[in-house]
Amino acid sequence: MKIYDTPGFPNPARIRIVLAEKGIDQLFTFIPVDLIAAEHKQPPFLAKNPNGVVPVLELDDGTHIAECVAITEYLDNLDGNPVLTGKTPREKAMVHMMQKRADDWMIDGIGGYFHYATPGLGAALEAHKSPDWGGRKEWGGRQLEKFKTGMRYFDGILARSPYLAGAQFSMADITVYCALLHAAFVGITVTDEYPALQAWQATVAERPSVKNRSGQ
Repeated sequence: MKIYDTPGFPNPARIRIVLAEKGIDQLFTFIPVDLIAAEHKQPPFLAKNPNGVVPVLELDDGTHIAECVAITEYLDNLDGNPVLTGKTPREKAMVHMMQKRADDWMIDGIGGYFHYATPGLGAALEAHKSPDWGGRKEWGGRQLEKFKTGMRYFDGILARSPYLAGAQFSMADITVYCALLHAAFVGITVTDEYPALQAWQATVAERPSVKNRSGQ
């Protein structure tokens, strides 16, 4: 099986952590995609994922699976023992609820800020991300506020629970952790204003799957 991604970016990092948590890294070949040159917006890659984003999982039968949640569900259930997406109906519901919030507020928020209120990944990608250059900083600022709303929300959740969806580390935790990696890249860190989130980030950073994730 193959995974098309770019090491060091937040969404690829999500899947690399999943692979490490499941202990199945060795089953996959990683195919690098040049985001700076907008390779993911070109026809050969769009044939694999018409949304034009990484990562993409390619199965041995040629099937392409895109979107981090879908890839995580597939990988987590390969062995019949899901540990990141929930086992019981309640666990699954909690994980997916927190995952949706993590994507909306954290991943999307900091991604919008990065692409619209900073230089982003450069000119080659700009046409795909910000066709209306004039309003990009104002819009990016609103995305940053959305991201900070997410930080406040998840700080409150983590003040009451060790992980986002309950007692178990899940894909929602991976999503928020990788959003914070992206934020740190543009100088936005978890300050003392968010003590529970700060402590959780330090704990997650010590997980073997996070410390040793491939390609970082």
